[in-house]
Amino acid sequence: MDNSTDNKSILDIFQGSTDQLTSGGTISIPDLLLAIGIAFLVGIFIFYVYKMTFTGVLYNRNFNVSIVLLTMVTTLIMRTVTSNLALSLGMVGALSIVRFRTAVKDPMDTVFMFWAVGVGITLGAQFYLLAAIGSLAIGAFVYIMYLIRGHGSYAYLLIVRHDFESTNEVTYALRKLPKGSRLKSKTVSGSGIEVVMEVRLPGENTNIVNELLRIEGVFDATLVSYQGDYAA
Repeated sequence: MDNSTDNKSILDIFQGSTDQLTSGGTISIPDLLLAIGIAFLVGIFIFYVYKMTFTGVLYNRNFNVSIVLLTMVTTLIMRTVTSNLALSLGMVGALSIVRFRTAVKDPMDTVFMFWAVGVGITLGAQFYLLAAIGSLAIGAFVYIMYLIRGHGSYAYLLIVRHDFESTNEVTYALRKLPKGSRLKSKTVSGSGIEVVMEVRLPGENTNIVNELLRIEGVFDATLVSYQGDYAA
């Protein structure tokens, strides 16, 4: 067999494989707009679930808006990746060098980010019904957990400084705090006692501070917004 013929056949095989990798599939503009439109609607749904169930100290609207954009951008990337194999490999390499420096303080924020990315991937793969049903199920679960934790209440740190003579009265007043309140720290010094309690008050009812200040011997009482693991 002629070596030149063998070499030509091998080159043809490699050439055919290269053409197959680099040949891009056609992207239908109506399908692309449909996927991005559904991504926007699902992103708005995630937006409202996050806003409705947020229990942190400071609500960040910019983060919530970025969830909607993240859903749409992920959908666009997935539609591009599924149309061209070579482009998908290059995009994986490009995304692998991206580093995000923004610290996510609340674990629930990370959950919502993965929710948005997961929906974007699903919509990019054109599983529209799966994305819709999955989002409704996740949203319902998040809302149920929000109700179980106790909506309409806010977590605080209650800091009370008082003298030694008023210890019994302050202790009695602290026992009347809502169920689930717990002692975080107690400091005794030559000038008096400082007690730090973790409490969850309904709504914005902060009358407990005024009641404590009426006790003779209480120097001051302070409520500080608190975000952390709270045992309801």
